[in-house]
Amino acid sequence: MITVERLCKSFGSLAAVDDVSFSVNEGEIFGLLGPNGAGKTTSINMICGVLKPDGGRVVIGNKDIWLEPKAVKRTLGVVPQEIAVYEDLTARDNLNFWGSLYGLSGGDLKSRVDESLTTVGLTDRAGDRVKEFSGGMKRRLNLCMGLLHHPRVLLLDEPTIGIDPQARLNILEVVREVADGGTTVLYTTHYMEEAQELCDRIAIMDHGKILTVGTLDELTRLAGEAEVLRLTGDFDDPSIRDRLLALDGVRVLKVDDRIAVLSVEAGGPGLLEVLPRVLAADLGVEDVSIQQPNLQSVFISLTGKELRD
Repeated sequence: MITVERLCKSFGSLAAVDDVSFSVNEGEIFGLLGPNGAGKTTSINMICGVLKPDGGRVVIGNKDIWLEPKAVKRTLGVVPQEIAVYEDLTARDNLNFWGSLYGLSGGDLKSRVDESLTTVGLTDRAGDRVKEFSGGMKRRLNLCMGLLHHPRVLLLDEPTIGIDPQARLNILEVVREVADGGTTVLYTTHYMEEAQELCDRIAIMDHGKILTVGTLDELTRLAGEAEVLRLTGDFDDPSIRDRLLALDGVRVLKVDDRIAVLSVEAGGPGLLEVLPRVLAADLGVEDVSIQQPNLQSVFISLTGKELRD
């Protein structure tokens, strides 16, 4: 449904998006996961036709976004990272306005507005001015606007930034329902937990590049199917890295002044043997946590840093 081929965009000397390629299957929730500044928003802006790329192409439903922009944009729902609502209007008035831009009118427009408000749980606030809404309610209304015309493809750019857990849960539930109804979803986030819980496949992005793509199981296998040890302590002594590297059955993923992250190799001596060795190595460890492989450990193994660094 979505094919992105060798997409590039630079701003001066900064390569914001650098030779990015991926594809999204029809009806799939595809996650673009990476830290702030990774190039996710720039990618979304090119995919929806707002920003012209320096190179590459975007094909949606067999149509090139830059060769047939009107035909493609009629099939798209876009929910930008910045909340795009008129705060002096009511929720219903906002939706009536945006729905008219999609070509909806009369009874069809009213039913779509009512349906969207029900979907995101805002029916009882439909007549209230948006400036009275909480941040989470504004985010839900923002999502409504992208759903009004029943798009075949929904592009969501960090739709849960700055909202409380309950509002986040509501938005994730709506996205699942939309995808279950056959809509293809491209979802950008820097929240590892969202990508793990929501997405059928995930592309990990950093510094404008796609580092890897796969299902959650495929990606976590990159971490070696082993437990991850996260150590907290005073690790500013350069010799500590060498002592960690000397431990059998351990892969050193990260060491900085306060945090060391280790992967206990699958097929090796195992956690019950490795942990006592780590604690006996006189590293100045203050705290230890044990994690199963997840997207955080994959990101560390690919980049040498944590996702929120």
